Amino acid sequence: MKHFYLPFEKKEDFSYSHESIEQLTEYEKYQLSFHPERPKHLDYLTVFDEAEECLQNDLHGSCIIQTHRAVLRNGENSWWPVMLIGQQSGPTSDFALMRKLMRNPDEITKWNQGMPTPAAFEKAIKAIELAEQENRIIITVIDTAGADPTEQSEGGGIAWKIGRCMQLLAEATVPTISVIINRGCSGGAIALTGCDVVLAMEYSTYMVISPEACSSILFRTREKANFAAEISQITAKEGLKNGIIDDIIVEHDGPAHHFPESALQSFKSSMVQWIDKLSKIPAAELFSQRMARWEKIGQWDTITEEEITSFEKPVSYFIPKPKKILFVARHKNCIDNAGKKLLDPILYSKLFADNFTCEICGHRYVRLTAHDYIDLVLDKGSFTEHQNTRYIVDRDILNFPDYQKKISEAQQKTGAAASFITGDATIEGHPVVFCATNFNFLGGSFSMSTAEKIWQASKTAIERGVPLVIQATGGGARMHEGCSSMVGLPKLHVAISSVEKAGLPVITIITDPTLGGVAIGIGSRGIKLFEHNAGNIGFSGKRVIEQYTGKPTTKDFQTTWWLQQKGFVERTALPSNMQHAISEILSKYNSENNQQEESL
Repeated sequence: MKHFYLPFEKKEDFSYSHESIEQLTEYEKYQLSFHPERPKHLDYLTVFDEAEECLQNDLHGSCIIQTHRAVLRNGENSWWPVMLIGQQSGPTSDFALMRKLMRNPDEITKWNQGMPTPAAFEKAIKAIELAEQENRIIITVIDTAGADPTEQSEGGGIAWKIGRCMQLLAEATVPTISVIINRGCSGGAIALTGCDVVLAMEYSTYMVISPEACSSILFRTREKANFAAEISQITAKEGLKNGIIDDIIVEHDGPAHHFPESALQSFKSSMVQWIDKLSKIPAAELFSQRMARWEKIGQWDTITEEEITSFEKPVSYFIPKPKKILFVARHKNCIDNAGKKLLDPILYSKLFADNFTCEICGHRYVRLTAHDYIDLVLDKGSFTEHQNTRYIVDRDILNFPDYQKKISEAQQKTGAAASFITGDATIEGHPVVFCATNFNFLGGSFSMSTAEKIWQASKTAIERGVPLVIQATGGGARMHEGCSSMVGLPKLHVAISSVEKAGLPVITIITDPTLGGVAIGIGSRGIKLFEHNAGNIGFSGKRVIEQYTGKPTTKDFQTTWWLQQKGFVERTALPSNMQHAISEILSKYNSENNQQEESL
């Protein structure tokens, strides 16, 4: 079998014309975007000259991100040195060769279903740094079903490595450009799309979650994947409409797998056009222009003070110390290692010392609210909400089923306008800008409004010359906003980098849970303070990993203790001790800052 054909390609009335493709369902367009014969990164490499592989290694999954020095030429007089960081989702676009290679179990393991591992992202990190040293324009090429969802990758720090990729692109001293050539999905894609320009091949797709996974979450079945694809607006055309890509590279003759030479030529023409433009930006203006680009990203609504008053109230889930007794009721369904169900009450002081986590089975009794962290971390009565973020709320740009209803219900439940709140405060007398997240507001999921609030809070921190402290929690980017929520993550990184560039510390409080987009965004930045006995900290969640691998995760997986054993945790504190822990960090910063000023 020399070629592969999708079901719709076999229909008599199908042609490869633009009109014929427009008639496909949204799910069929999604399938088209990762047709096994669409050109891959190494095919597009042929439009460059002097291509030289660098940073090659044999670590598991490393081959899924390929790194090459190269030169892009336009005639005899125009040329630009570049660093290509490309996701190679499989060994080849030659289907006959692919079938032969995939008969070898070692090849199957090597290519890991096209999902980048920590080793792959580490290679990308080194390539970005090398490009800066050699003054090469960075081109990232996106083609991935997502990052590797295994315990091995969590143990290798995949969340922090994805976050590091985004941070380095946010701070790059050379221009950056990203091209989505096929399918760009989830954290595997967003790791390398936070660039100065983001382009997409005409028949590519860009998404926060696959249609199948979206359908499973929404409807408890994968059979509504086409509807999920429709409402998520994942095509390049819709990405351009929603402002999350800058331009489409037209596949003039038809889809790239059928007309590869035409697609490659179109790709090169677009590269020449955009790189010529980017190369003319003075180095001193690069970051400010990057700031101007990302400031425009995202959409949100605003509401009135009267509307906020209708639901605003302080909500606390903190379990107070009993007034007359020493014990509190044990949670239901507490099972010990012997399979015995425990019913006896638990000593409050022990529960408090364990951060409201059952020492027997790991059950978390409560997840604290934003108001709880404001009360625990900040000086009493010092928090004043920012007026420029107070009225920002989530916008339903996709007409996603029941999204507006869920927002309204969450507002009533949490007493907050959105999941994220920002304000001015003090911590043991130290002035700060403080941001907190409500997990009980749609799971604290990262949304476009959150990205904008962090952007505004960062500006306020710089204007006031004070540290930025952010409490992180949440299960990932918000599916209800499609890829637009995920694209807020690079915006967050640019904002936080602007604070650090101003010489101000950023402190991140990592709480239970901090997963997915929240982990690779807020959770990967600044001086990290991990909540004692927290769990569910990483990129892929425990349930996702167990479903994918078919194996249970190990005991204490993704807890603060587990991460500490892996070398990712330096500082921990109980919520009740966080105020003093942060104050010590700020005192050290002030002391070092004063010493530097005196030396001048």
